Formats: sequence, C-alpha cells, structure tokens
Amino acid sequence: METGTVFPQLPESEAKRAPEGDGGNGSVDGDALRNPYAGLVSHLRASWLSGKTRPMEYRVAQLEALGRFLDDKKQQIMDATASDLGKAPFETELSEILMCKNELHETLSNLSRWMKDEKVDRILAVQLDSAFIRKDPYGVVLIIAPWNYPIHLFLVPLIGAIAAGNCAIIKPSEVSKKTERLVAEALPSYLDKDCFAVVTGGVQETTRLLENKFDYIFFTGSPPVGRIVMTAAAKHLTPVTLELGGKNPCYVSDTCDVTNVARRVAWGRFFNAGQTCIAPDYLLCTLEMQEKLLPALQKAINDFYGPNPRESPDFGRIVSDKQFQRVQRLLGSGRVAVGGQTDEAERYIAPTVLVDVQPSDPVMQEEIFGPILPIIIITSVDEAIDFINSRERPLAVYAFSSDDKVVNRVLERTSSGGFCGNDTMMHVTLPSLPFGGIGNSGLGTHHGKFSFDTFSHPRGCLKRGMGQEPLNAPRYPPYSQRKFGIIQAALKMARVSDCTLL
Repeated sequence: METGTVFPQLPESEAKRAPEGDGGNGSVDGDALRNPYAGLVSHLRASWLSGKTRPMEYRVAQLEALGRFLDDKKQQIMDATASDLGKAPFETELSEILMCKNELHETLSNLSRWMKDEKVDRILAVQLDSAFIRKDPYGVVLIIAPWNYPIHLFLVPLIGAIAAGNCAIIKPSEVSKKTERLVAEALPSYLDKDCFAVVTGGVQETTRLLENKFDYIFFTGSPPVGRIVMTAAAKHLTPVTLELGGKNPCYVSDTCDVTNVARRVAWGRFFNAGQTCIAPDYLLCTLEMQEKLLPALQKAINDFYGPNPRESPDFGRIVSDKQFQRVQRLLGSGRVAVGGQTDEAERYIAPTVLVDVQPSDPVMQEEIFGPILPIIIITSVDEAIDFINSRERPLAVYAFSSDDKVVNRVLERTSSGGFCGNDTMMHVTLPSLPFGGIGNSGLGTHHGKFSFDTFSHPRGCLKRGMGQEPLNAPRYPPYSQRKFGIIQAALKMARVSDCTLL
C-alpha cells in the first residue's frame, strides 16, 4: 500500500537546525537517512523538547479538539465503519463515539488534579526539604491501532498521550480502509501539526516506522504482531503497552437465569460480528446447562437480529476476505447447533453456536474474532477453573451464577486482564477501571487515569535548600561510628504496626 504520511512543514530555520534523519537517536547514520519517517520523528521530538506540550492549557485545547473531531465527523465515522465492517449505527455510536467522549470528559474533568505533583513521606534527614513525584511526559509516542474498532482504539490511547503532555504519531490500520482514509485526511486539521501526525500504510510502512526511536509505543493487535513490536522497541529500550487478545472463557453455572445469560452472552459474542478482543470466546458449562442454553441462545439471536440475521441492519460483516476465510474454516470444528450460514460475497457469517467441541479442535487453538461461540462441556466449577488455568491467560474472564460465591470462586482462582461477573464486556465501559491484558493477552493498562499514568513517567524529585550544611556533616568522610549513628537515626524508617488499639 502506498504510504500516506501526513508530514508537518518545518520552518526553514528549524529545518536547518534539526539533523535530518536522526530518528531521535541523536546521531545521523546511513540507515536513519534512508528511513522515510526519521525526519517526522525528529520534528516531533524538537517540538516536544521545546516544552510546547507541557502546559495544561495546551493539553486541554488539543483534547477539546478531539471532541470537535468526533462531533464534526460523526456521520463520516458512521459511514466509514459501516463500509469497513458493516457496523450498525447504534454500535458505532456506542463504541466509537460515546465511549471516546466519556474518556475525554473523564480526562478533562480531572486533568488538573492528575498533573499535580504528588507529595510523599519524608525521613528525618529531609524533613525540611520538598519530596514529590512529578508526572513527566515520555516524549514522542507511537500509537498503532487495529481495524476492529478503528476510531476507539487509536483515540482512547491518544487522549492519554495528549493528557500526559506527549507528542504522538498515530498509525491507523490499513485493513479498515475507509476509516483509515478518514483519520488520515481529517484528524490532522484538528490537532497541532508540529506535535501530532498520522502515518498510513501496511506492514512495510509500519516496519520502517518501528525502526525509529520512540519514547513509548502503544500497540493494539494480536500476540504474534505484539512480539514483533516489542522486539523493535527493545532495540531502543523503548517501553511499551501491548493490548493484545486471547480466548476469553465464559463459565455458566447450573444455578442462573438462563434467559438473561443467553441474552448477555449473545450480545457480547455477536456485537460487531464477534470482532471484539474482549468478546466471550467460548462457553464452559455442564451438559445439562448446554441443553437449556441452546434454545435460549437461539431465541436471543432471533430477538436481536430476526429469523435471518443476514437481513438485519444490526448485524455486521467480517472486515476482509482473508479474515472471512479464516473464520469460516473454524466452522468445521464440532457441530453447528445454531446458525452456520455464510456468504463469501458479503463476508457474512451468521451468529453461530458450536457443540461437541473438543479442546484440540481448531476453533479452540486461536482467538476466534468472529460470530462463533463454541461450547465446552465440563462437570463442575473446579473443572472449569482448571481448564481456564491450563491455557494462556486471557484478556477477560466471565462467570455467570446466581450464587455470588461461585462468581467469586472463579474470580479468585483465575488470572486475566479483566473480569466481569454475570455480564459480558460491560467492564470496559468504566473509565475508572484499568483495561489491559496479562501474559499472552497483553502488557500494561489504559482508560481514564490509567491512560494518563501509562503515558507519564513518575519522576522522583527531591529539592533541598542551599543552607543548613552542618546537618550534612555526618555523611561526609572521614567516617566514624559516631557519624554512622547520627546518619542511622536520620535515615532509618521504622516499621509501622498495623495493630489497632480499641
């Protein structure tokens, strides 16, 4: 794909000062000179070093500009996501616009408080001094977004990056073509071009982009590509956040409201045609519960999308021919109990439930990322927990039961990026909760203040006065036991008892 980089125009004087092609490394070599993005990275770094992005007023102005982008381009966003993914207007407005606005409002409402220096406890030796944590921006950050939520998954990290005072390059996915074009053409006119840029292209362009030195990289995508990004970042010792995916288990106990479970699971699985990293990937339940769930799931699908979901304006399509063929192959696992219809010309796969699925089947070997829900039979909650723990740690674990002790048991004995009891996906609607993976499902978190913290370096600071030098004398040579006794008393921290006197 042709590179579609949005380059800011450097003033002539600055172009002379900035070393062309150092990529932020501080030196010019042959590889950097040939990198098509090195000049862009250098220009953004010069802008960041000028201190332009640090004032709160500047950050607020850029964040408010993102809000105007969402308002002004709302219809274009809905049209682009409908073209790319067949996404229903309701789903686009919820996931791509409303949730982004919530993140903006949460950030704008709290930014002044988040930015304040954090005072810390002091030992006796520095009681007269100032000790605090300064929330410093990293510098120039790279945000690489996926295709499944092509606005939300670049904009929410960008909110955090701007709030923390960084410059940023945004790389939208080339798979969601219409949305990529919209972002590349429209977003730069809302943001400061000296500090923010959009780069488009495919694997080749992203590979060249990653050759440059960034101060932070935020990637959302698959674990295999996440490893490539992390390897590229390691060359420059660049910290990363990796929002990946995985197979999110959903345990359904024998004691629950079957109708409610079916509706909540079907909504989470088939929202955006199943192309959601936190969708329930498979069900774990007893054979008896499966027999109750199947008709309930069929009814929920009929209620949501009608007798023929292909005709429903509320059911999406697979994003590309390549993804369609991959997901379609997974239909060969187990036996189709609900749905199963496909249309390659439309990239349509019906909401589908599979039974008689074995853990070794292809559908259980990779994240499905499509409208297919396999059911794995277990005999108890303990067997379900053992099954979950025998696999890579997922982005989310779901548990349904009318008995809160059962839900808590699953929560306490499993490990995952997030958890939701008696529902699916709703935990990500809260900016007050961290969102991120663990192990194979990711590294780091964001949303709300967690986004601000992700893109901020907590800089430990101590400011002392120039006077009172006699107080420092005991730490200077020549040393003596008497001096050490004084230093020990001044630096020692005693353990605080957690006993409470009644």
